[in-house]
Amino acid sequence: MGCGFLGTTPNLHVFELNRKVLIPDLNAGDFSQLTITRQITQVAAEFSNNSTPVTLIGSSLGGLTTAHLGQQYLQVQRLVLLAPAFEFLSHWLPKLGDEEVERWQQEKYIMVYHYGEQRKLPLSYDFVTDAAQYQEEFLQRPIPTLILHGKNDEVIPIEASRNFGRSRPWVKLVELDSDHALGNVMEEIWQAIRLFCQLP
Repeated sequence: MGCGFLGTTPNLHVFELNRKVLIPDLNAGDFSQLTITRQITQVAAEFSNNSTPVTLIGSSLGGLTTAHLGQQYLQVQRLVLLAPAFEFLSHWLPKLGDEEVERWQQEKYIMVYHYGEQRKLPLSYDFVTDAAQYQEEFLQRPIPTLILHGKNDEVIPIEASRNFGRSRPWVKLVELDSDHALGNVMEEIWQAIRLFCQLP
């Protein structure tokens, strides 16, 4: 079974296993033109032409992308979502405020903090218009899903993952004493993934 990781969380031991692992750069060399559609297309191109079962691991926005890939592609047999960005527009846009969002629409770009780069980078407003079509209500394929989410997440409140799992019995949510980066709970994350994926 193949394994793909979407996101920026480092040092997961899963990459030390004797498995075929793909870690795509979802920035694709141009973060400013990032959209969820582009990410889905980019990742799907890696496995959509064969029937090999795939496990996808994604963090934050990569977690949201991972969930939609699981909905669309039957090769995806298992999902691991780290602090997935469910409901993120409803959390993010109000924090920016109406004036800032309106300015973003008019000027086409806004500077946003990129956790992987650890600096602010420009992002096109096309990101918002594209993201609006990817609603959690459409994610109804009963694919085994493990969510690991920090109880002190300052970016995506853990309630978003609780809401997602509440009506989906195939979802297991593990709540961790951490924030959005999950940097202090890597061993707990690894143990949960190993058990969920039935790894040695």
